[in-house]
Amino acid sequence: MNPFIRLTREDREERERQLLAPAATLSTESRGRAEPEEDDLYRTAFERDRDRILHSKAFRRLKHKSQVFINPEGDHVVTRLTHTLQVTQIGRSLAQALGLNETLTEALCLAHEVGHPPFGHNGEVALTPYVEGEWLHSEQGVRVLTVLEPLNLTWEVLDGVRAHTWKVEPPPSTPEGWLCRYADRIAYLVHDFQDAVRAGLLAEDALPREIRDVLGDDPGSPWVKRMIHAVIDESIERGRVVMEPEVEQAMHAFRKFMFANVYLREEANRQAAKAVKILRDLVDYFLEHPDEMPETYRLRELPLLEQVLDVVAGMTDRYALRLHDEIFRPKSLL
Repeated sequence: MNPFIRLTREDREERERQLLAPAATLSTESRGRAEPEEDDLYRTAFERDRDRILHSKAFRRLKHKSQVFINPEGDHVVTRLTHTLQVTQIGRSLAQALGLNETLTEALCLAHEVGHPPFGHNGEVALTPYVEGEWLHSEQGVRVLTVLEPLNLTWEVLDGVRAHTWKVEPPPSTPEGWLCRYADRIAYLVHDFQDAVRAGLLAEDALPREIRDVLGDDPGSPWVKRMIHAVIDESIERGRVVMEPEVEQAMHAFRKFMFANVYLREEANRQAAKAVKILRDLVDYFLEHPDEMPETYRLRELPLLEQVLDVVAGMTDRYALRLHDEIFRPKSLL
């Protein structure tokens, strides 16, 4: 007797229909791709998306992009890549427990940060004056996946990338997109707190008592577990992806605490000002010297400003720092 069975795409699609919750987004019901493709023999549409994202250049570069600490040297500091993997794990845990599409959740969680510029959210601040409105990494993520490194992903994955940021409207169109929103916030709050403790910025018991009364006294995994359970239990109770009000209020208070004590602390503001200056220097320089611009992510048929913003936004922290040093270091010091 053969110990293996062959599970084709059609078998997997049938499993989705049989096993997933009524609210789940089925791969067979996707709104499709911009360019139609023949079905794969083994992989569902969302499985193909996940694989394409994992093998993309934009995903690989996340390992050298800041989460909170700019161009970190410590081996244990969270980067955009490790943050992305943490978000994906939390998202998959939520999807499994709620009977939603785990593969779709995995794909859009893996892709949600690919549009992030160097130096974390300071990069968004740096690039905003060059566009109408606000420069958002969520919009750039969709641009990366459709224009700069076109992967022909399904509409559902692109929608999840577009709307994973809480400030973006309209919100995600799928429950899996909502899982990514919650997973992103859970992951960055807990792991940014742990990074701040390791850096000596916070004590382990620094989180205010009223927040710890809800999340618990032990930082790290217990906090993640508490917030995951709060999403699962309340979503089942209310029939849509939401979090228990008490825990959501604690999560919002946690976020305010992190902004006041970590993200916007005096030293962070000084670092942020330097990061913003570096990126704006690079943008302005390449607008004046386009022939010196790197070719990666450069589409020469586009207006020059778009070319420059795409190139600078695609840089890693260390590449932006090295390039700025090469361009602006006084020649007498070379």
